[in-house]
Amino acid sequence: MRIFIILLSMFLILPVQSAVMEGGVSKTGAGQFNRVIDSQTNMPVADAKVSIPKQNYTTYTDSNGIFNLNASVKAPTIMSVEKDGYRPFSLTINSKTALAPIVVGIEKSNVQDIVISSEMFHLGDNNFSEASANSTEFKAQSIGPFYTKTFMMGANALNATNYLVIGSIIGIDTLMARSMKQNSITNSFSSAPEIYLNGSKIAEIRLNGDGQRIKLPSNLIRNGKNEITVKTGRNLKQTAYIDYDDIELMNLSIQSE
Repeated sequence: MRIFIILLSMFLILPVQSAVMEGGVSKTGAGQFNRVIDSQTNMPVADAKVSIPKQNYTTYTDSNGIFNLNASVKAPTIMSVEKDGYRPFSLTINSKTALAPIVVGIEKSNVQDIVISSEMFHLGDNNFSEASANSTEFKAQSIGPFYTKTFMMGANALNATNYLVIGSIIGIDTLMARSMKQNSITNSFSSAPEIYLNGSKIAEIRLNGDGQRIKLPSNLIRNGKNEITVKTGRNLKQTAYIDYDDIELMNLSIQSE
């Protein structure tokens, strides 16, 4: 059996003064074996690291780009693909797609690309219900309600179009996510996670998914040290305490075009 994995472009809602955001579609196809290929040449990529963080499962592709996915996948979970010289890539797979051959095309990195984080991290307060989006797939303990990372950009980046790319994000419990049946919460919903560049809010993310691309406003980019911050949302139902939405993210990078 062959299967095509099609990832829905993300519906990303921005504040009025934020830059336009673009949804991403993963470069995947179908084949007889699980394979990792170069998206430009269609040639196999050997020794690529394929992992499922939730299960602490890791394997590597052989000389033909083939890998075995000997992991039991029941609920939707994140699979990551890493290889030196290529952009980090991840996608959400489920029990059906895990049983069928998967072909993932990865892109060679640009010299201006910056990997912010290739690890999975958990934002929130570790207080969530079974009805919360992807709650059974959370792997790590929360590091708090926000994540901040500084990075350097050169003067040539000011002349390029730059995007923050989020490989995968799960756990979002916004009203839009509920309407798309990404969670089964019935009595509340959360505000959207927010993205900041150098202290200025540039976007909100209202749906879970893969390959989300956020255009970085050129007027906010500094020649030198810059800072990206991701803040999780809050439960909008009035409570006696602040209830942060628990989410997990993987593979954050700055990519230039």
